[in-house]
Amino acid sequence: MLAATVPLFLKIVIIFVAGCAAGISNGIAGGGTFLSFPTLLALGLPSLTANMSSSVGILPSTFGGIRGFRRELKIHRRLLRELVPTCILGSGVGTALLLVGSNHTFSIVVPWLIGMATVLFAISPRVTKMLAKMERSQHPGEVRRRSLFAGIFIASVYGGYFGAGLGIVLLAVMALTVPYDLNVLQGLRVALSLLINTVAGVVFVIRGHLDVQAVIVLLVGALVGGWLGTLLIRRVSPKAVRAMVITIGAVTTIKLAMGA
Repeated sequence: MLAATVPLFLKIVIIFVAGCAAGISNGIAGGGTFLSFPTLLALGLPSLTANMSSSVGILPSTFGGIRGFRRELKIHRRLLRELVPTCILGSGVGTALLLVGSNHTFSIVVPWLIGMATVLFAISPRVTKMLAKMERSQHPGEVRRRSLFAGIFIASVYGGYFGAGLGIVLLAVMALTVPYDLNVLQGLRVALSLLINTVAGVVFVIRGHLDVQAVIVLLVGALVGGWLGTLLIRRVSPKAVRAMVITIGAVTTIKLAMGA
């Protein structure tokens, strides 16, 4: 096993690099947990400890995104406030399911969730146009609003349970329910991801199933990576960002399905 042959200093470097990579991924499109979680597993941490330590360790990766999307978040701060209770409740339910569930269920469900979210995000522009043509209700926005809150709750449960690809799940839900461009959706995704992961992180810290050394190293790496990811996302086109989101989702699905 890798953990038995790698010196302590090199392990720290590996975790730091994984944290940076996870931060960049989260800063651009989400999916950073997939990079940090298997790294901790390869270094010998038990799956539950690796999952919780990864979730807590990469939290700073969204801080840079909050700063980078200040304008979008300010415009939609009312919607964000309304979604806070839904995110807190959903994340709490997800962490509870993780703590009482089995590793077998965990390994089966997660790839399907990420794969479905990736497909939804890929087809969301066409679906949104189709829904716009079909709407004949006097209050079509109310239907989408209820769908938004239901979808965010499900995404929050997923985020509390595992979190790899949470950004993709959130983007898929919002792309199908709110008429905003991709930059706005990215800003909302960053804020909601931070809230959902923070709730899960607090539960994990209270439970104490963390590798403190891994968490600290990931925290530093993710903070650096999240800042870099936010800089990159502002320098690429929405089409390129969408393609990157879909690619990350597809790769994450395949890797997790293979048991990587």
